[in-house]
Amino acid sequence: MPIARYGVLACRAVERRREGSAETPHYQIHLLDNSGTHYRAAVNVLSQQAPSELLYAADDDFRHPLTAALPPAGSGWTPLPSERGGAALDFIRGNMFVPASMRTLPPDLPGVDNDLADLLDHYVERAVADPTTALYLFGQRFGPEPGKPDATFGFRPGNGVHDIHMNQGNVGRFRNDDGVWQDGALLFHLPVESRWTAIFLAFQSQAWHTDDVTGHALPTPALRPSVRDAPLRVVGVRTDGFPATAPAESVTLLNASPEPLELTGWQLADAHGNLLALPAQILAPGDTATVSDGDGFHLDKSGGAVTLLDPGGLKVHGVAYTGQQRRREGWMITF
Repeated sequence: MPIARYGVLACRAVERRREGSAETPHYQIHLLDNSGTHYRAAVNVLSQQAPSELLYAADDDFRHPLTAALPPAGSGWTPLPSERGGAALDFIRGNMFVPASMRTLPPDLPGVDNDLADLLDHYVERAVADPTTALYLFGQRFGPEPGKPDATFGFRPGNGVHDIHMNQGNVGRFRNDDGVWQDGALLFHLPVESRWTAIFLAFQSQAWHTDDVTGHALPTPALRPSVRDAPLRVVGVRTDGFPATAPAESVTLLNASPEPLELTGWQLADAHGNLLALPAQILAPGDTATVSDGDGFHLDKSGGAVTLLDPGGLKVHGVAYTGQQRRREGWMITF
C-alpha cells in the first residue's frame, strides 16, 4: 500500500548532523516552523538493498509549476493528496528533472566534496546560515511522539519527516511502499535571489516505468529514460495563440533519430493526465511536427507539463514549464 502520511514540511533549517558510515546512515536536519514547532528530517544516504549508493539529481535553478502550489514558507506540515494537479511529487509523471541525469555518490567518505553528505551540506549549511531560506521537504510524517525526545536532536516531542526519496518502483519488502504522486525531495527557496534549488534522491534498485495506479514496477527494462536516447522529443510549446496564425495551444516535436519515424500510436499527456493521440504520419529525420490541443488535452497558461508516450504507453520524454516562462507574448517556450 502507498505510504500512509504523505505531505510537505515548510520550515527553516536550524542545524544538521551527519551519521558517518553507520549501518543505515541518514543525514539528519533539525528544522523549525513559524509556530515554534521542531521537526527532524531523516534523509537516506545509503540503501539497504544493493546497489547501496543512492542516485541524486541537484538543480540549482529549479523551475516547475509545482512551486506555485506550495504552502506558505514556514507554515509547518501540510498533508498532500497523492494526485495530479497539486503540490504532490512524482519523479516519473511530474517531469521535474531528467532521470538519466542522476548520478551516484557514496554516503560519507573522508575528504571534501566527494560524497552525498557533502552534497547535502552544500545546500543545508547555507540554509542554516541564512534564515530567509525556506525549506520544503516532501515525504512521510512521523510523530508527534508525546513524552519522547527526538532521537537525534533531543527536542520534545519527537516529530518529523522521512522517506525523502522516490517512493515507487520498489523491489522486495519495500514494494509495499509503492504509490504514485508520493515521492520525496528537498526544495530550497532563496527569496533574495528569486530562485529555487532542488535535490532529488532515488535508489538504484527502483524502476522508472511504473503502474499509473499502484506505482509498482512494470515488466519492462528499469533503465532511466534518457533524452539522448529518445528518437522523438518535445522541443517547444505554445500557450497563447500569438501570432494569430499560430494555434492557440500546440506542442512541437522533433525526430532526433537518423531514421523516419511513424507517429501512429504515440501520445501526449498534459499535466492532468489527458491524452492526445499524435496524427498518423511519418516524420523524416531532423523534421519537426506541431500538434494542436484537442480531445481534452490542454496547456495551462499558469504552468504545466507535457509527457510523450511511445506506442507501448511508456514515457519517453517529458517537460514542464511555469507561468513566468510564458510571459513574453508570442514566444515559444523551448526545451
